[in-house]
Amino acid sequence: MTDRDNRHRQAMQRLKTHVDQRIASASEQRGQLLVFTGNGKGKTTAAWGTVTRALGYGFGVGVVQFIKGKWECGERQRLVEDPRLDVAIMSTGFTWETQNREADTQACQEVWQAAQRMLADSNVYLVVLDEITYMLKFGYLAIEDVMHALAERPAEQTVIVTGRNAHRQLLDAADTISEMQEVRHAFNAGLEARRGIDY
Repeated sequence: MTDRDNRHRQAMQRLKTHVDQRIASASEQRGQLLVFTGNGKGKTTAAWGTVTRALGYGFGVGVVQFIKGKWECGERQRLVEDPRLDVAIMSTGFTWETQNREADTQACQEVWQAAQRMLADSNVYLVVLDEITYMLKFGYLAIEDVMHALAERPAEQTVIVTGRNAHRQLLDAADTISEMQEVRHAFNAGLEARRGIDY
């Protein structure tokens, strides 16, 4: 064995010891609050990936889509027939297309009722509040109502919040925050969104 191989082996042993110690110290079992935010692409996709994972283990999942609900969504189309998946969609789609604050607020409140039901249900292991950050930014939902529902949810339930410009209170309460950062986006070069890739 060369000196280089020896140094590599020792470094990997130190790394393994460190990782093993961290795993051993992580003993708390409870649901988490995850926030997927940032100006980059992939927040909703990451959430749907976690939905797929939870369904794969047989858990009940709720997904509430506040913005993109009227769009085609390959993940939703593939998974929607699973009886353990409950999906609620805001009926108005993109708020900048409707340009009707009253109708958008009402539609948001209606889908928020479905979200509250999911957040109170101990049989729902994972709840995704997709693009809820916009509802808070536009004033369609009160942050106090959202934080109360999150605080009162079942202890084992995990919630994923997605969307840009996440509210400070959501960030402060989150167990995990992942920020998707745009480095380059095909749309800015004039490329259309592609079915099966972008949606």
